[in-house]
Amino acid sequence: FDPHAPYTPPPPFDTQYAGRPYYGEVAATDAALGPLLDELRGAARPTLVIVTGDHGEGLGDHGELSHGLFAYEATLRVPLIVAELGGAEAGGAGQPRRAAGEVSPVPARHVDILPTILDAVGQTAPGDLPGRSLLAASERRGGAPARTSYFEAMGAMLNRGWAPLTGVLADREKFVDLPIPERYDLSADAAERVNLSGRDAARDRTLAASLRGFNAAPPGQRRAEDPEAAARLRALGYVAGSAPAKTRYTAADDPKQLVDLDQAVHHAVDAVSARRFADAAAIYERVIARRPDMAIAYRHLAFVEWQRGHPQGAIGVLQRALGAGVAQPALAAQLGGYLADTGRIAEAIALLEPLARDPAADAETMNALGIAYVQAGRRDQAARIFERVLAANPDSSVPLENLGVMALDRGDLTAARRYFERAVHADPRSSRAHAGLGVMLVRSGDRAGAVASWRRAVQLDPANLDALYNAGTTLARDGQMEAARPYLEQFLKSAPPAFYAKDLKEVETLLRR
Repeated sequence: FDPHAPYTPPPPFDTQYAGRPYYGEVAATDAALGPLLDELRGAARPTLVIVTGDHGEGLGDHGELSHGLFAYEATLRVPLIVAELGGAEAGGAGQPRRAAGEVSPVPARHVDILPTILDAVGQTAPGDLPGRSLLAASERRGGAPARTSYFEAMGAMLNRGWAPLTGVLADREKFVDLPIPERYDLSADAAERVNLSGRDAARDRTLAASLRGFNAAPPGQRRAEDPEAAARLRALGYVAGSAPAKTRYTAADDPKQLVDLDQAVHHAVDAVSARRFADAAAIYERVIARRPDMAIAYRHLAFVEWQRGHPQGAIGVLQRALGAGVAQPALAAQLGGYLADTGRIAEAIALLEPLARDPAADAETMNALGIAYVQAGRRDQAARIFERVLAANPDSSVPLENLGVMALDRGDLTAARRYFERAVHADPRSSRAHAGLGVMLVRSGDRAGAVASWRRAVQLDPANLDALYNAGTTLARDGQMEAARPYLEQFLKSAPPAFYAKDLKEVETLLRR
């Protein structure tokens, strides 16, 4: 990446980087920035351009297929490019050319960016501002006091119940605090292959003391995703986890000892995305056999069983988790939702009501209870639950969608329109909101508007089976068979017979016409 070089369009990314999609994503970003940088180069007024990243990707360097499990340099070391474009560079004859750029071997930090910007525009940084300006030559070429950086990776602890990872980087020396500690000399071992922990006890103690000096508090309970994000993640095969913190972690909890399970989860998610549900289920069963306390594996496996049309299998997986002592509200809420959807409504309510009494109950639990109340005919209680969720999450579309469905059920199309339009406004990317709006429109006599809403729902979520069915059957009945065919064929390919047996027969009949 050279911010001063003229932009040259690259070849098509899908051919140039076939088999290397990560490189293709980087190249696509570079290409998108090219026209902007060209415009800045020609501007009469100089512009400070800073390019950096939030994290790198492991891509298998230490067994980690993406990022978040470890904190090796493949993840922590990211580009930091500072350049001034335009101004003198764009000026005419007689204006000096800027000095050539340089590459600094001194580690920098993101907290150094703001002081650098203030220095560049001639402003004094506040005394309590963390970080140091990088513009001074001593900061870039050595000579200034070494920067000490704290880092952590808590995803494995929060999601899976594995050991938390914290560490410190002091100049080119790195210490990682885990049940099996690590220390690396990055100047001699940039790839972090030789763990020096235990070879020099004094150096280990010094770096451990430096880490303690940051006095970093451990994270609290993870914040649950909002209902819309959770629904989109589920459609991709992800189910969020939330593991309780342990008072003590052992070597068996060290992520280095469990990296193969991390790989397995990634492979299972890929299998779900490709609708290879049997493969995904087999992977999760192996994970559970190895780590029977890993709640997220049970939740993923139950989701897979549900998606492939095995509702009792999904329920059985979650009941097995509870029987194994994996007590987690999100897992119980998922079980409650499945029980309600399979007609075991009293069991669902009995499971969900105690969870909902907690003032901090998450929206997913509350929505599951509200839906169970609807199915039990307790509509006033359901409405109160959905209104409670809406009050706590005013920007959420899910409770509005649920209230819209209730309005449809009682034939109040005016209220249904109001709720679904508010839901679309709250989250324009909610497939369920657009699908519900389509049902309201078709019942109001606006078949074209309904089909447009269902088409949008399918664009947002190609796995929205109800939207696929509604769009396809409505178009077919209106004599637009060619337009209907892609929706009907996708529904026929995707819908599990356990839930859609009657609809599948109808679609097969329509496609034979």
